[in-house]
Amino acid sequence: MPSHHAVLRSLAVTGALMVFGAGVAPAQETIRIGFSAPITGPFAENGKQMMAALNLFIEQNGKTVAGKKIEVILRDDAGVPDQAKRIAQELVVNSKVAILAGYNPTPTALAVAPIATEAKVPEIVMGSSTSTITERSPYIVRTFATQGQITVPMAQWAIRNGIRRVVTLVSDYAPGLDTEKAFNEAFKAAGGEIIESLRVPLQNPDFAPYLQRARDARPEALFVWVPGGLAAPFLRQYVERGLHTSGVRLIGPGDITDDDVLNQMGDPMLGITTSGQYSTAHPSALNKAFVEGFKRASGGLRPDHVGVSVYDGMHLIYEALKTTGGSINGDALIAAMKGMAWESPRGPISIDPETRDIIQNVYVRRVERIDGELYNVEFDTFEAVKDPVKAARKK
Repeated sequence: MPSHHAVLRSLAVTGALMVFGAGVAPAQETIRIGFSAPITGPFAENGKQMMAALNLFIEQNGKTVAGKKIEVILRDDAGVPDQAKRIAQELVVNSKVAILAGYNPTPTALAVAPIATEAKVPEIVMGSSTSTITERSPYIVRTFATQGQITVPMAQWAIRNGIRRVVTLVSDYAPGLDTEKAFNEAFKAAGGEIIESLRVPLQNPDFAPYLQRARDARPEALFVWVPGGLAAPFLRQYVERGLHTSGVRLIGPGDITDDDVLNQMGDPMLGITTSGQYSTAHPSALNKAFVEGFKRASGGLRPDHVGVSVYDGMHLIYEALKTTGGSINGDALIAAMKGMAWESPRGPISIDPETRDIIQNVYVRRVERIDGELYNVEFDTFEAVKDPVKAARKK
């Protein structure tokens, strides 16, 4: 198998397709999976996570399931919805894929949903967190998280720990608006006050003026959500503006202390409290082995919440194919995935049979230094959390 970096170079230069496990079995004995990821563009850091997790899973689990050869066709969608949609169309019509997978950020997953529905091809969403994703097609299953699922525990924790006045700052697109709504509603319902809600453009964001506004409002805490790929520029401007020494606590979903970039940011990160579904430091033997394998597959990167979601998504695909005996009927595959439960490197997870969304633990973590490196150290757990948006609608 080509190295992670060689694959990235190939994609960056050619924009072409990469095939894992091709050319071995006759066509009728091959199951093709179309994998779409932002290998280039502003979300390329997430693309690296997705590639490394895909490489590692195939290395560990092989390219044969239920007697059929697995062929993964990797395409670079650059995180652009129109490109993701065109690629999905080509994968379904020309490459005859049985499953579509990947998709980060959210707009790419949304763009592909109608194709999954029309073709009756499962779309395994591994990097999108808008609550409505699974409602856009009966063929979508998610292994990532929803914004509300990760955010509501943070609001509950903040209130329990004496935080009453907060400014929120989010990226101005669907997951950011989901996050703002989930936090504000849960925080205010528990007696908290939202002083101001700030929204920053997703493309080429300049956080500085928004951070200044947040500081001027004198909150007890600044709640922030930006996608993991933008964590590094946000944190740099957070430090440059002196907020880390201002007495304003930084809280939010774990994207802001993304494991992939955390160690580069240094001591200003110490003590930042976040909620998230996965930490490199999660204390389990399974996770320790995953982290070691991931670093080897990626040339030294730590896995983050995107990486573990791809790893789990591939596990879901392989197990569903085992359940169907290798049948690629879309309805049969979706039926096999509903209710599936297993132990992930992040902890126990399952697929909600009613919503096709993931049920998982959400951990409250604090940035600490261990053996000279910074980690998100888990110290509180909200167990078996469902997407609260869909759960509230059922009541």
